[in-house]
Amino acid sequence: MCQVLTWNQNGGSSGKRCSIVLCFRFIFHLFFLSVHIAVSVYGVLIVCENINNEIDLLRQVSVFSFGYGTNWNFLFQTCFLTLSLIYDVLEWLNKVDTNIATKIQYYRDVIFSGLVVPLTCFISSMFWIVFSIDRELVFPEVYDQIVPWWFNHCVHTNITIVVIIETLLQARRHPRDLKTEVIMNGTVGVAYAIVYYAIYFFAKRWLYAVFGIMTWWQVCLYQLLIWGSCFAFYFLQFPVNRLFHREEVPSLREIKDEKTGPPAEEDMDIDILHDSKLSPLVVKSWSLKYRSMRDQMENSRL
Repeated sequence: MCQVLTWNQNGGSSGKRCSIVLCFRFIFHLFFLSVHIAVSVYGVLIVCENINNEIDLLRQVSVFSFGYGTNWNFLFQTCFLTLSLIYDVLEWLNKVDTNIATKIQYYRDVIFSGLVVPLTCFISSMFWIVFSIDRELVFPEVYDQIVPWWFNHCVHTNITIVVIIETLLQARRHPRDLKTEVIMNGTVGVAYAIVYYAIYFFAKRWLYAVFGIMTWWQVCLYQLLIWGSCFAFYFLQFPVNRLFHREEVPSLREIKDEKTGPPAEEDMDIDILHDSKLSPLVVKSWSLKYRSMRDQMENSRL
């Protein structure tokens, strides 16, 4: 697959370039996965140490830690980085054609496109916008007693760096599975809203103070803004990705034109190569099927 993705104008494959990109991806995934695991362990320690804190706001952070969207997104990113690292190892071992590698690649891509990108973009942008206006509405100053500044940046800033670097390193010009990714995005959005508002109705407190200064119709509009932003970020990621990877993945027709000798049957009448794996139609295009049927009809006796 690496040879196809890095086909050059001289008709050869850029194996060296492929190895360098794979090396960068492996180091990137390994580093940030290590950081995410370390941050997660530190976060668990914060929860355990402050679950009975005398300060109400600090106790709330621990007791209702499962209800913060930041933690949900951080979990999704950790899952994505884990799958990415496993796939990188399989790619090093030339095992990408195995069944397990195909499944890992599929879930890696749908988790990234359907959950990681939209949630990360929304959480990071909304958090720092509200923080710059009045930090007490989203991250009260009292949190600084238990949450170090670097921890705050790991869960609200570095998550965006992960998305940016992954976008630069991996071509995802189109959805891997549009229906599944949209359903995942919507399901997680609704599930989080249920958990968040259930905490308010049963515990009588907002996890983010910004909701406390709104009337109910404003809360409803804000919730619609949240869902709308997540879907907007989801659909926006693909044209953005194509800006960086427009020439990264040539069509099979372009590859065929650069080859010497007669083209292989699999290369004929195929215009689009999927970013991550070939479509089943690559095995036999509709044009080939038509010509096969035409030959049978011409050779048949009426």
